[in-house]
Amino acid sequence: MDETIKSRINTASLRAYVMIAVMGLIWAYFHWATDSIFLTPRNLSNLMTQMSVTGILAVGMLMVIVSGNIDLSVGSVLGFAGGMAAWALAAGYSLPIAIMLAIAVCVVIGLVHGVLTSYLNIPAFIVTLGGLLAWRGAVKWLLSGNTIPISDESFKAIGQSYVGANVGWLLAAVAIGFVLVMAVQRARSVKTYGLGEANYGGALLGSILPVGAIIAFIWVMNSYEGKGVPIPVLIFVVVALFGAFMTTSTTFGRYLYAIGGNADAARLSGIDNRRNVLKVYMILGALTGLAALIFAGRVGSATPDAGTLKELDAIAACVIGGASLVGGRGTIFGACLGALIMASLDNGMSLLNVRDFMQDIIKGSILVAAVGLDMAGRKQG
Repeated sequence: MDETIKSRINTASLRAYVMIAVMGLIWAYFHWATDSIFLTPRNLSNLMTQMSVTGILAVGMLMVIVSGNIDLSVGSVLGFAGGMAAWALAAGYSLPIAIMLAIAVCVVIGLVHGVLTSYLNIPAFIVTLGGLLAWRGAVKWLLSGNTIPISDESFKAIGQSYVGANVGWLLAAVAIGFVLVMAVQRARSVKTYGLGEANYGGALLGSILPVGAIIAFIWVMNSYEGKGVPIPVLIFVVVALFGAFMTTSTTFGRYLYAIGGNADAARLSGIDNRRNVLKVYMILGALTGLAALIFAGRVGSATPDAGTLKELDAIAACVIGGASLVGGRGTIFGACLGALIMASLDNGMSLLNVRDFMQDIIKGSILVAAVGLDMAGRKQG
């Protein structure tokens, strides 16, 4: 058993390094093909802002997929939540009310989906496929098929503003501290679960790459005309750290992997499968509401087609990042890396003026290839 766990950890680490190498090749190619435009601070800042919505959705989607479920409705729910926020502002409600309304609506929708899936035993695919259609219809009804502009500058700042350079470095210090604490906890867990002695030196040495990435990230963001870190990116990073903590350092996270790995065994061991699945759908709902605020703030309006196909981007990010669609496997880091790869492809192909249909073909082919590699790996395992 111990050898199996160690093998899975090594496989996950190898996959992460391969993903980073693939992303590096993608970036190098686009930087060359765009005459050294792709890796400029300006474009990287725009790239990170573009991927923030998909990244936030991918964090919640990863947790749902790990539990052995799926959610096809997040794009429609995102559009509905953004419409609710715009409607509330247009009706004269305050900004805090509009924000809370958008997030609360998504949590309630997650609650409904969770109840139908876990307590009424309706397959998650069917429940959320119905939600995809129903909530898209709801946003069309709410907006009467029209676009509602958002004039509140504070609301638009959620998707368009930046934090100062000094604040960025302060946040970098906090993030580095978090990475080091997580590394120490991982080393301690090796001894706790009887997998060997805690190697704190090795754990800290392994943190050099993420710490270096954090420092480089803040430096690049601050290099774009001194604007600093975009607020959508900051929110995404906080969500990613939250998701990483939930999945690796809490009982709830371990329960999700157990349920996705073998639901019957998890239930027989005393885990309340239904309640935990309900919780994870509500968490995804809250994150979808947050993503909706960023999306609406960034475009400055709410439209009936907002969020279209965002669910597929989120699922693709998780799968490309190493998550298994049958549950029980996947990491927040992999999902975020998958979201960054998807956003990089979008950004790079747009800079090269690749036609829309060809972009869809390329992204669809990559998704199928990722799933094929995942299934091949499971057969070999």
